Amino acid sequence: DGDQMAVHVPLSAKAVEEARKLMLSTKNLLKPADGAPIVGPTKDMVLGVYYLTMETPDGPKTSKVFADMEEVALAYELKVVDLHASIQILTETYYDEEGEPYEDGKPRRRLIETTVGRVLFNQVLPPELRFVNRVLDKGGLQQLVAACYQKLGPEATTEFVDAVKDLGFKFATRSGVTIAISDLTVPEEKQQILEETSAQVARVERQYRRGLLTTEEQYSKTIELWTRARDRVAEAVARVMDPTGSIHVMASSGATKGGFQPISQLAGMRGLMADPSGRIIALPIRSSFREGLSALEYFISTHGARKGLADTALRTADAGYLTRRLVDVAQDVIINAWDCGTQAGIWIRRADSEAMGGQTMYERLIGRMAAAPIANPETGEIIVDRNEMIEEEHAALIEKLGIEEVYVRSPMTCQLEFGICALCYGRDLGRGKMVEIGAAVGIVAAQSIGEPGTQLTLRTFHTGGVAGTSDITHGLPRVEELFEARRQPKGEAIISDIGGTVHILRGADGQRKVLVVDSQIETDEYTVPGNWALRVEDGQEIKAGALIAKRGDEEIHAERGGRVRIKNGRVLVLHETRTEYEYEIPSAARLLVKEGDRIEPGDALIEGSKNPHRILNILGPEATQFYLLSEVQKTYRSQGVHINDKHFEIIIRKMMSKVQIMNSGDTEYLPGDLVDRLKLARENEEIIAQGGRPAKARQVLLGITKAALNTESFLSAASFQHTITVLAGAAIEGATDPLRGLKENVIIGKLIPAGTGYRGEASVGGEPVTSYEGVALGREPTPTPTPEETTEAVPGGLQVLE
Repeated sequence: DGDQMAVHVPLSAKAVEEARKLMLSTKNLLKPADGAPIVGPTKDMVLGVYYLTMETPDGPKTSKVFADMEEVALAYELKVVDLHASIQILTETYYDEEGEPYEDGKPRRRLIETTVGRVLFNQVLPPELRFVNRVLDKGGLQQLVAACYQKLGPEATTEFVDAVKDLGFKFATRSGVTIAISDLTVPEEKQQILEETSAQVARVERQYRRGLLTTEEQYSKTIELWTRARDRVAEAVARVMDPTGSIHVMASSGATKGGFQPISQLAGMRGLMADPSGRIIALPIRSSFREGLSALEYFISTHGARKGLADTALRTADAGYLTRRLVDVAQDVIINAWDCGTQAGIWIRRADSEAMGGQTMYERLIGRMAAAPIANPETGEIIVDRNEMIEEEHAALIEKLGIEEVYVRSPMTCQLEFGICALCYGRDLGRGKMVEIGAAVGIVAAQSIGEPGTQLTLRTFHTGGVAGTSDITHGLPRVEELFEARRQPKGEAIISDIGGTVHILRGADGQRKVLVVDSQIETDEYTVPGNWALRVEDGQEIKAGALIAKRGDEEIHAERGGRVRIKNGRVLVLHETRTEYEYEIPSAARLLVKEGDRIEPGDALIEGSKNPHRILNILGPEATQFYLLSEVQKTYRSQGVHINDKHFEIIIRKMMSKVQIMNSGDTEYLPGDLVDRLKLARENEEIIAQGGRPAKARQVLLGITKAALNTESFLSAASFQHTITVLAGAAIEGATDPLRGLKENVIIGKLIPAGTGYRGEASVGGEPVTSYEGVALGREPTPTPTPEETTEAVPGGLQVLE
């Protein structure tokens, strides 16, 4: 399709040094999106290692005992022992019989029962990680690579991964793994499962014809029955397969995409398919590829295959566009200071694990800075102090002690006006250590979120349109809907403005309404002296202004109406305040509440997506941030994509960076202006210090496109969208561009103010920043103005010459 690629060659000595120190593959072993190793064995290498370390249940049992690994290797080369033979070996190990590491972290010499293959694998392992005595699939190898990186650093990891590659290829070749149609055995119980399911479906059909079920109920019941049948057949396929056979080894080692799913289509049944609109066809494909499909089944199948290909073409463009918008909104987020000094943070709670798409508290804590000291609840000893990093061992301890919530610093609460500070960000996941000043964390966040978007969209292709595995049609458009903060999300849920009791009303036309009633009883008290005449009695209902007591011309009147109670000379008027909100429920909607339920403000009344703007109005900024973060995490996690919270937090920070002026006070703003939240806070402080009236404003939520256009830099906004409008507006206002972001500097041909081009005034512990990742900063000399030129300093250390 005529794609072209450019090759960039670093020429100057500085460029070469930068490329060698920052860009070399061995320096980039971790994935910036989640901190997991990005290099690791795949495909055939995994297959080879799995074959090497697996145990065969009927493998040759030898009672041979070996003194060391070399002896085992020699015996194998001389064909004295088989690769899967179980042997005993006397060797040093860091793990006990259960595979748990010894508490003191020191190795012990002991006799280990293992197989020849596992000994060969341990030969290439660094001594500090031996002795691994289990079968290793793709996940196990990934964990091993991660452990190697943590314990021994990048150099050792590079060598280890390379050795595993050679070993994997070698034994994948030796294994002689092949595939033939005879390897696919159709399970005998398949026929029985199909007959049972057909009978159940026929029963549902009969109930539907008698009018006992609605069309929708009949459809969903049928789908449910066939889905269960497909899963049962898939389990049967896995049972009848030879666990040491080629196909089983390929699927369970993780060497193939999809694992057992494609195999159950080959040997079991294909199951339900979706039509072009994405609706599941209620007629399942009962055959497997091994048996062959009938003509009708074949045509139903083609829907899925075609949809996969069409989706791939369309969605790639969508994901690319999402990435572009994310980069544009986050490109000026650079680490610009060590500490912004804020006390604020966010709570990471154990109870939120479900809401965050099943992330554990441990995963969410790693690499964060504590915003308040974390203490051991049993001993009171401090585990992590404020502004210290929560490392893996701390997170594991917090998990073990069952601490319910931890207060950590977050990019969303950073108080730095330009960029964010290092302590609010925490660990640089791509380097495995504290983030450095000058790091372009905004771009990293945007790419970490955008890049899997393209992958997710391509992933529909592999399931070939099989129903039940949801496309990211929920996914990508849902992510976009959240980041764009749409006013009407698709399938919007109605949420309650107040807490209270639910009453469900039905109109004459069958229209359902939900009434939320919040009633509170307040008491007004009137003291009546003994010689006064009471004009009310106990239990009486009175209106506001009614006469309570009288003596001569003096009178006591009730301020508010209510029910009267008289207690030892005091008159109490009980006044009930009722707040009611009525919501009309669409006929097709499914209610989440029932008569008499107690609900909280912001609870959904019907199924659907909540509108983030409503959450902001009802529950405030923190709840909105939490909602956006958890929804977007759920969407990615449901597709098996892991992205660290803080990347999303940077984007959410930018979406909530503006406030709208309600009352301008003594500032220069007009009501309705959108102003940066932190900038307004600073200006208000200055005005209060001078004795003036501060401006009042309300928090607004902007979508990423809107946020990118509402930036201070007109160059960045103009190069994004609506160029003419932006430039015309900037010209009318006489706008100046402070050149703080990356785009505006690229446009005018300067070095970007990040990485080795960082030119802020930040310091760490009083020392000015002079290098980035060990490469000296290439500061551009600031031009010294001649005396007749008037200059004004602009934040960011640039001079603007008038």
